[in-house]
Amino acid sequence: MKFKFTFLPLLLVSVLPGCAITNSSTDSAAQVVIAEPLQINQQSEIAIARLTEILNRVEVSPQQKAKLFYDRGVIYDSVGLRGLASYDFQRAIRLQPDLVDAYNFIGIHHTQRQEFLQAYEAFDSAIELDQQHEYAYLNRGIALYYGGRAELALADMQMFQLQQENDPYRIAWLYLIENEIDPVVAKNNLRENLDSLDHQSWANNILRLFIGDIGEHEFVSGLTHGVKDHKELIDRLCEAYFYLGKYNLLNNNYNTSSDYFKLALSTNVYEFIEHRYAKLELELIDANIAPTAH
Repeated sequence: MKFKFTFLPLLLVSVLPGCAITNSSTDSAAQVVIAEPLQINQQSEIAIARLTEILNRVEVSPQQKAKLFYDRGVIYDSVGLRGLASYDFQRAIRLQPDLVDAYNFIGIHHTQRQEFLQAYEAFDSAIELDQQHEYAYLNRGIALYYGGRAELALADMQMFQLQQENDPYRIAWLYLIENEIDPVVAKNNLRENLDSLDHQSWANNILRLFIGDIGEHEFVSGLTHGVKDHKELIDRLCEAYFYLGKYNLLNNNYNTSSDYFKLALSTNVYEFIEHRYAKLELELIDANIAPTAH
């Protein structure tokens, strides 16, 4: 299947409509891949309409109604309508207080809004109901990380990473959290985890980027390798630009980092954690830079 994309200098991307002119360093001249953003799936729109009709017209039990609210909330979330999604998840747990996955989503949305105490409470509820819910540990760990509680976040992320030790994304988040505590130990652990991987996947390049085995240009040049269709490409770009943003943030390249997070948001891959937290990263950058600008 053919799909369209183009390479542009990051400096040029910064001056495209809707983007701020933020880069002034030579690092910002890196080539980036630009592809058509993900469009809302028509099936999602139809599913929302059908679930809404059932909720409005069909008599169902409270448990069934909770499941319908939850299912519609998941679809709302997948197309970026997070306010409507949060409302449905709240209605779902009022009808069925043990609906674990709804608490997980509620916690994610609180994290995105920097409502960290409410996020912790939601994830605690999910874990109390199901101690084997590994993604509740992931998402609580991320909330603790953004909430400035790296030591607590580390325990959750270690537990999550141990469930699939060969997953480079889990290793990447573990590294980001460990780096907040001890950068030297974090780099040593990252090297050990990278060397222990028994497979070659594109995502391993994220770890190579963080540890310095490859640079931005080599990382970006490999983004289209092995991609079979547009969906796979746009998913990969969402992930890649988020981690490029984190990489530049770790190196205090705030302007370049900001541009990469904007590129991650431009993919419209709303379901990925990389898209979920790119906006939060931008808000944190603005909050940290704004006081120094005066």
